[in-house]
This record gives sequence, structure tokens and C-alpha cells, in this order.
Amino acid sequence: MKNFYLFAIIIIVTLFGNKGVAQDIHFSQTRFAPLNLNPGLTGAEHSLQTIANYRNQWNSVADPFSTIAASFESRLKEKYGQKGFLALGVNFFNDVAGDVRMTTTNASANVAYHIILDRNSTLGLGIQPGFGQRGISPQNGLWSSQFQNGGFNTAIPSGENFGELSFTHFDLASGLVYRYSRRESSIRSNDHLHFTGGLAAYHINRPQNTFLVGGEDALAVRWTAFAHADFGFKNTNWGLMPGAYFHRQGPHMEILAGTYIRTILIDPSKVTGFIDGLALSYGAFYRVGDAFVGKLLLELGTYSLGFAYDFNVSSLTQASRGRGGMEFFLRYFISNQYVKKKSRIN
Repeated sequence: MKNFYLFAIIIIVTLFGNKGVAQDIHFSQTRFAPLNLNPGLTGAEHSLQTIANYRNQWNSVADPFSTIAASFESRLKEKYGQKGFLALGVNFFNDVAGDVRMTTTNASANVAYHIILDRNSTLGLGIQPGFGQRGISPQNGLWSSQFQNGGFNTAIPSGENFGELSFTHFDLASGLVYRYSRRESSIRSNDHLHFTGGLAAYHINRPQNTFLVGGEDALAVRWTAFAHADFGFKNTNWGLMPGAYFHRQGPHMEILAGTYIRTILIDPSKVTGFIDGLALSYGAFYRVGDAFVGKLLLELGTYSLGFAYDFNVSSLTQASRGRGGMEFFLRYFISNQYVKKKSRIN
């Protein structure tokens, strides 16, 4: 219980102090929350893609932190011989954190243009204007001024001078993405290679992010860098999907790296009808100084279902007992409809 109170105080001071720097939401399955990673990913990897995400964490420490998100992206007017293509998208997430029910909601539009460098490569720039909303229920919180004689007395005033308990702000992000894609030489070869990497900045306009009267707390810019790939071992049913993801927001930094190991269970050449193929992947990733992340990924044709679980290994382990968070996503996509050769699994 003592660890719980200590954790609650740390979270409150971090989120609400005049000099505190709030952190953005994050997903352990970062690759499958693309518009939260880089606006330039809009239309970069598929002609059409829609994804729904859900994350729940810290059940063993406090009231669960839960996040839901959804995104949709689509290329426009693809055709042979073009020098580039435009893509549009929308992104939404809602996050509810802790006892004080800190809510963060964001809805944004995405626009990206990708220049076709050669038959395998593109370079794209994306922008993401949107609106954010934050809310809080302070009556449910425990505050440092209420701590007396080794415990909390909620009858004592919090001492916090709250202004609005809910506010909205304009938000702006932008990102640059490079994509290399070499498809299989034949339906059975499994020699494809896809690589994507990029840089992005979120909260470029530094919106105000405080509930306190007279508070000054501009939301820090979140810088992201990433690289991930997808390749097969020729003439086998095996492949890898490695990835590395970096986030920096104010004093906070996150590095997540690892790989999926994938095996194709059903080759599409053996199946007729609507099933293009079936693949199963296991991912082992590490978030530096925080958690080991185990992942499962099931791909059935153009549908994907993913699950991840964080095993906490940080200094919070004593309170969390190693339990971090679980995460799910569901994806549907359409590959480039103008490419004649069809990859078995994407």
C-alpha cells in the first residue's frame, strides 16, 4: 500500500505541477499505431489501412490506465507512371489515467504526399492538424497536502487552485518517412523486403497543458524516430519483422526495440477463395529501463490481429509485481492495387 501512495504522489506531481512535463500516450505495438508514430506514415505502406487499438495498464498499482485509438488512411488516385501520390487519413485516441480520471482525447486529420523515387522507393512528408481535449476529476485524487501521520486524510483540502476541469487546444504534428519495398519475385519465393524509417515532431505549436489557475505548462514537443522492416528467408516459410522506436518528450525518453519471428502456416498458392494466406508471429521487444514486451501477431489475408503484454522490469516492480499492461489491435489493409505480383503476407 505504501508503494501505491508513493506512486500516486509521483504521478500527480509529474502531471499537475507547474513545472511538470506530461507525456503522450504510447503503444507497445508501435508499428500498428502508425499515425501516433509519424504523420508521414499516412498512405506510406498500404493503399488503404484501418486499425483499432486498445491498451490497459497498471491494474496492479492503481486504477487502470486505459487507451483506445483508431485510425484510417487511404491513398488517392493511384495510377501507373505517376511521380507521386497523395494520401489522407484520420486519427483518434482517448486515454483515461488513474484515480483522478485524467482524460486525454485527440482527433486529427492527416495529409501526406509521397514522391516516387524509383520503382521500389518513396519519400513522403505528412502533416497532422487536430484538436485535443483534457479533463480531470480532482475529487477522486490523493494530494500531498492531505498526507498526515503516515496516511491520507481526504477531508483536508487539496490546496490545488484548479481553473477549468476541462479544456481544448489546437495541436499540430509533422513527419518525414522513407519507404523501400521489394516484393516477392514469385508467389512461393518469400524473398520480399520492406523497410520503412522516419522522423517526426508532435505538438509543434506547444499548446498549453495545465489545469491550474495561472499555470504555465506548454506541452513539450515529442520527437520520434523509427525504423522497421519485414523480410523473408528465401524459399522458406520463415521471416523476421525487426523494429526500433525512439520517443523524446521533454526530459522523458523511450526506446523500444526487438523483432517478430514469423512463420507462414498456409501459403496462398494452396488456397482458393478469399483466404490469401495465414501467418503467425511471435515478437520479443524490450523497452529500455521499463519492460520486456511479448507479442503475438496473427495475419489472415488482409486482416491482422495482435496481442502484447508488458512485463515490468523497472524500479516499480515491487509495486507492480512485474505486471505492466496488455494491448490488442485489429487491422484491415489493402496493398498497392497496381502491383501485379502479390506478396503472400504483409
